[in-house]
Amino acid sequence: MTWWCTGVRWRVGGGPALGWYGEGKGERESPLAFGDVLAFRAVGGRRCLGVWRGGRRTPCPAGAVLAGRGTRAQCAECAGIDRAHSVAADTMADDPRPYHVYLAWFGSGMVKVGITGVGRGSARLLEQGAVAFTWLGRGPLMAARRAEELLRSALGVPDRIPYAQKRAVRAALPPAGERAAELATAHATAVALAGWPESLERLPCEVVDHAEVFGIESGTGSVTEGAAEGATAGAAEVGRLGGVGVVVGELVEGGVVVGTLVAAAGPDLHLVERGGRRLVVDTRLLGGWQLEAWGEADGAAADVMSSVPVKPVKEASALQGGLF
Repeated sequence: MTWWCTGVRWRVGGGPALGWYGEGKGERESPLAFGDVLAFRAVGGRRCLGVWRGGRRTPCPAGAVLAGRGTRAQCAECAGIDRAHSVAADTMADDPRPYHVYLAWFGSGMVKVGITGVGRGSARLLEQGAVAFTWLGRGPLMAARRAEELLRSALGVPDRIPYAQKRAVRAALPPAGERAAELATAHATAVALAGWPESLERLPCEVVDHAEVFGIESGTGSVTEGAAEGATAGAAEVGRLGGVGVVVGELVEGGVVVGTLVAAAGPDLHLVERGGRRLVVDTRLLGGWQLEAWGEADGAAADVMSSVPVKPVKEASALQGGLF
């Protein structure tokens, strides 16, 4: 039976898991735990994962082969179908479901506004790698959309932040109290704006911090002695992301990834390789590949270095402009 990786999934109240799809077999998950050694090889070529709609996946009719560098495991045709039926496309004006408007914090001066279905809870924030967030309002879709546009135009708060920027600031976060204070200031300014949609209920500021869930601060977890063997002193301590050097640029046929999982945020898995090199795996690149366990039978994983193309993690750019 062939299982294709669908990337990382997050569940509210739980940790990350790798998702899998088997045609005719549906979906399954493999939970990930900090301290585990991940060791796999990409095989079988990368294929389009089709379209996920209404809780089920429709296979790609063309069985399209994809390049290894794209972060979306879909061909152009399937991606177009997804976009046409997404909330972002504004083609669902009559959607009866309630929506949350939120402010998400990714780093100092890096706040974005967005919306998500109330029924999803905070799963969208986990998927985006938001270190902290607070709800702003709740109401119908179009009211939530108007509030989102109000914040973008009046306060200069974006609705998108490039993922490389989120990754770049993650290793040098201010204390939790400073994160909460920045969000509280942003929340107070946002709810006081004139032009707030009447049908959108304002919600109080209640900051939720994901640093512990993500394992991105020191002391939020531990790595077993065996898993850390071969790393430089202190390099495999969970939650200490300082010194992250490279990120996987793409998967290639036969390419191997091996390392101890020390943290995870959004689609990123933070690994420590033998010898102490820190490697970030953007699991959006794993989507559409078959991942074969590597070194399980003979314990060889501990002696293997990753063999996929990598690139340096970009340095943090200038802080976000605007009021926040």
